[in-house]
Amino acid sequence: MKLREIPRVDTISKEAFIDQYFRPQQPVVIERATVDWPAFGRWNLDYMRRVAGDKIVPLYDDRPVNHKDGFNEPHAKMRMADYIDLLQKEPTRYRIFLWNILKEVPELQYDYEYPDFGLKLQKGLPMLFFGGRDSHTFMHYDIDLANIFHFHFEGTKECILFPQTETKNLYKVPHSLITHESIDFAKPDLDKWPLLKNANGFRTFLKHGEVLYMPEGYWHYMKYLTPGFSMSLRSWPKNSTNVAKGLYNIFVMRNYDNLMRKLGGQKWIEWKNQKTVERAHKVLR
Repeated sequence: MKLREIPRVDTISKEAFIDQYFRPQQPVVIERATVDWPAFGRWNLDYMRRVAGDKIVPLYDDRPVNHKDGFNEPHAKMRMADYIDLLQKEPTRYRIFLWNILKEVPELQYDYEYPDFGLKLQKGLPMLFFGGRDSHTFMHYDIDLANIFHFHFEGTKECILFPQTETKNLYKVPHSLITHESIDFAKPDLDKWPLLKNANGFRTFLKHGEVLYMPEGYWHYMKYLTPGFSMSLRSWPKNSTNVAKGLYNIFVMRNYDNLMRKLGGQKWIEWKNQKTVERAHKVLR
């Protein structure tokens, strides 16, 4: 894979952000966007244990996809306090994702602001993501192809991104939003997955208080190098083609895939993985 470092800026005006990054749909890391937030000084795992310790949280890991798993169905549940104890004690594959602040711990909303980057942010959808050392997501893109601002707190997270134009090189699984689950994008086996040699993407390492802008529909792989958590704010896609793709994913693709899981069971999952490899072989010929 050919991975360029994502550009970094200290701070940025909304005019510069729109001209230099949003319009050309290029990622950027803004290093000091949160220094004036209460969250910058408060948000760490100990603070989250204090304010949300009794909450029961959904946990996910990187086990292979199973037809019995519903869309975004958790693999386990645990008290937040016990989960944070686990994060701080030892490496764990368990992650939390899409945990809505306003629904679960509304007092957290007073710790951050909605920055003015020139895009209208969805104020009802501030989502938290937690992970332990070496836990990671599959390479995927968000179902609505939104513009995403990903704020990281505590520790370090590795982020690898690809634009949608690189989908042909990423072993995308049909009727889904992920690549083949066997690929480790942090250190891929290029002999086994040779199409990745043609993939052009981006990489960065986020630290406390930094925000990563991910343009509409960008593929992203996240790996926690240390225990930590992040918050995502999003803005609906502005490109009409991406709006249409997002609506198709939400109302057609997701429902079709869920139906086929019920009808075909694990054979449906295996067929999708097989098709991924077959399509790649056709491209390589």
